[in-house]
Amino acid sequence: MNPLPGGRNTIERIARFGYGARGVVYGVVGALALLAAIGQGGRAGDSKDALRAVLGGPFGAVLVGLIALGLAGFALWRLVEGVTDADRRGNSAKGLAVRGAHLISAAIYFGLAVSAASLSLGLGMSGGDGVHDGTAWLLAKPFGRWLVALVGLGVIGGGFGFLGKGVLSKAWRGDVTERLSLDAQARDRWAGPIGRFGYAARGIAFLIIGGFLVAAAWHQRSSDAKGLTEAFALLRAQPYGWILLALVGAGHAAFGAFGLIQARYRHIDAPNIDRVDDAAGAAVRALT
Repeated sequence: MNPLPGGRNTIERIARFGYGARGVVYGVVGALALLAAIGQGGRAGDSKDALRAVLGGPFGAVLVGLIALGLAGFALWRLVEGVTDADRRGNSAKGLAVRGAHLISAAIYFGLAVSAASLSLGLGMSGGDGVHDGTAWLLAKPFGRWLVALVGLGVIGGGFGFLGKGVLSKAWRGDVTERLSLDAQARDRWAGPIGRFGYAARGIAFLIIGGFLVAAAWHQRSSDAKGLTEAFALLRAQPYGWILLALVGAGHAAFGAFGLIQARYRHIDAPNIDRVDDAAGAAVRALT
């Protein structure tokens, strides 16, 4: 195989580093939830709690700094995917929806990268509670209640999409391993099961978080909007909740492991940097 041109090769390396960093974060999220479920650790938390846990370990500031760089790289890759259609999603309604979700994901992971960088530099966790603050901001706008409800329904839709990949991936949405450069045996034996378990767990979390947002819209209270930490707490409060939390926590750890698999084996059709610059310039000209 001929080597990629320099620009494409750079973007591919950034993307792989990003998948790896995201995988580490969710691996820690899942491990913390699993430990909390079996009574061997603190509370189950979200990605920011995972970063704090890494910071408390050996070489914590260095590791969190590397994660920050990786998350920024992942945000850049999501931006590239959304703007240039690097994965060939097309301009159908479904393709545009996926590309739009990538742009939203880019903003989310860039914010998490900033928080990680701030933490690694000893400045504390930057920003407030993103879910509560964002919901309060939307509720204060005209038609804010409906905007929050729309966001909640979108998150619920994303949850069903994750479940579709996890539970029904072969029968309905296509295999989660379709973009991995692995042979069929490896896909069936370990990559596929890990990926499907991880996506299913993320789907459950999204459904709960989306439900929180819809409740916030219904009651017009930003305090009703909750994130992953509260989603874990809700699972733990159910009958046999420790089992539910353990399963969903293990699933998040699997999602993290699948991120590491993607970092190594995902097919990344990275555009040349010149193409990215041209697309970004066209977007700026369209806005101005």
